[in-house]
Parts: sequence; structure tokens; C-alpha cells
Amino acid sequence: MSIMSAKISKIPKEPTLAGENQDVPLNAIRAFVSIARERNVTRAAKALGMTQSSASRYLAVLEEYLGAQLIERRGRNTELTEFGRLFANTVTEPLDTICFTAQRMRRKLKGDINRIVVRTSLTTLAYTLLVPNIQAFSQECGGAVVDIVNSLAPPTSDDGFDVLITRDLSIVEPADQWELHSEHIVCVGSSTHISGKGQTVVRTMPLLTITSRPDILPTWLRAMNLTPGDINSGARYDHHYLALPAITKGNCLLVAPEIIVSDLIQDGLLKVVPGTRVASGMLYRAYAVDRGNNPELARMFCRWLVRLFRKHGVETR
Repeated sequence: MSIMSAKISKIPKEPTLAGENQDVPLNAIRAFVSIARERNVTRAAKALGMTQSSASRYLAVLEEYLGAQLIERRGRNTELTEFGRLFANTVTEPLDTICFTAQRMRRKLKGDINRIVVRTSLTTLAYTLLVPNIQAFSQECGGAVVDIVNSLAPPTSDDGFDVLITRDLSIVEPADQWELHSEHIVCVGSSTHISGKGQTVVRTMPLLTITSRPDILPTWLRAMNLTPGDINSGARYDHHYLALPAITKGNCLLVAPEIIVSDLIQDGLLKVVPGTRVASGMLYRAYAVDRGNNPELARMFCRWLVRLFRKHGVETR
């Protein structure tokens, strides 16, 4: 049987039951693999872009073809039978490989070769460093278009991106990797409010809390030999980019990655409290995935990122 006859990339609306002499029902297998993953027929149908009745029909096709029950319904959830688990474990990886390879080869033939999608889990970094400088990369690469998306969810091989910029996410699919930046954190405040003051200011001025980075404040406190009781806790913000206007204008302090406040420090809007710069132990990385629409442009972007971070990063001192 040829791959063309499998029609794996397009699922017909009305499947029919398999007969003894029919080919292996690959579309039904694909539907079953999704059901096995989701443990729910409705969620599997949604993931495949079909109706629940179609997904159930495909399941019936496969069960008739194999002559065995594959699932047991328990309320709203679906449990695999022992035979179903064995079959799912056997066919899932080969099916994923076929779909991945077909998608990758198809993308290489598509147009729009001067465009990439960059995904990042670093919202404030994208706001303060990436977006303001992206036009420079576009001009350098003949008008390349860079789409930027933000997500904190772990990436999967089904996600449509070419480059991942992250500090805390991992990637398991084939990809080239670049180390961008070793993170340092600093305590900063408005130049107006902390100029001429020493480290004692951290015990008196309110210190903002960033809920999306709960690791930063404990890391900084340990490095400074301080306890939560030694500081004056201030307002809470979801992300650093929301706190930046408050810190540049208000009478408060913020512990933040140095890379995202370096321009504000250079412009004189913020000032580092003396002796408060410490390493966080976090490393920023970029990944160019092999399956991307334009892997060569993605690699060019990652090399450009290395130069951008080097230019805006603060030298160790």
C-alpha cells in the first residue's frame, strides 16, 4: 500500500466499516491514537477537527478490523483495554514519525520562505529587548518577517514555531541550540529615590513582588544574607513589565533580571542599589527546530540573538 492511498493528512467526514479485504484503516488508527492520548472521545475529536460521532465511527471501524475491543467507557472518561494499550504503544510512535516527516517535507515546498515564527516564554524580555530590536534583524535579512508569540506551556512537536527562546522550558525534538545569557539579578529603584543611599535602603523601601518569577526574591535574599522579615514587602505584579512603570516613577524597589532593566539603568531612569547584583543560576537559550518552515532563517535569527544579548547584556564586574 502506498502512502498516497493512506490519505493520512485528510480525514473524510463519513468513515465506513472495514471489510475483510480492505486496506489497513490508517485514518481510523490516527483517530484511535488521539483517543488513547486524550482519554476522551470528545477531546480527541476536537483535536482532530471532526465531530464526536465521526471519531466514534472511526473507532468502530478499527475495532471491527482488529476483531477486538480497544476502549472501555467509564463515565466521561475512556480507558484502554489491555489490547488497546498494546496496540496504542505499538502504533503511536510510527504514526507520529509519518505525520512529522510528511509535514516537514511539505513545509519545505511551501512559499513564504522569508518568514519565521519565534515563540518565547519570557514575556518581559520580549517586551523590553526582543520587540524593540526586531526591525534590525528584518533589515539585515532582506525584509524577513518575524512573528512573535508568547506561551508558558511546554512546547510540543505539533506547535507551529521555528525558534524557541526560553529560560525554563525544555525541548525534546531535534533542534540546534544557542546559549544566550547567564542571568544576573539586581535590586533597582528610581534614581530620584535611591541616589546617594546604600544597601540599608532595601530594609526600608517597599520591595515589589513578581508572581510569575517566584524564584527571584528567595534567590536574591539568600545571596544577600537576608530573610523575608528583613524587607518591607510591597505590591504584587504578575510580570516584570507591569512593574517597570511603577518602579521608575514610585518610591519602591524591584529585584529583576539585569538584562531587562539595563537600558533603563543606562538612560538614568533606574539605579542599582550598590552591592545587590547576584547570579540567579538561570541560563537563557534559543532553539531552532529542525521541522521549522525556514530552518536556515531560524538559525540566522538565533545567531543574531547571540549578538543582541552580547550587545545589551551587562559585563560581569
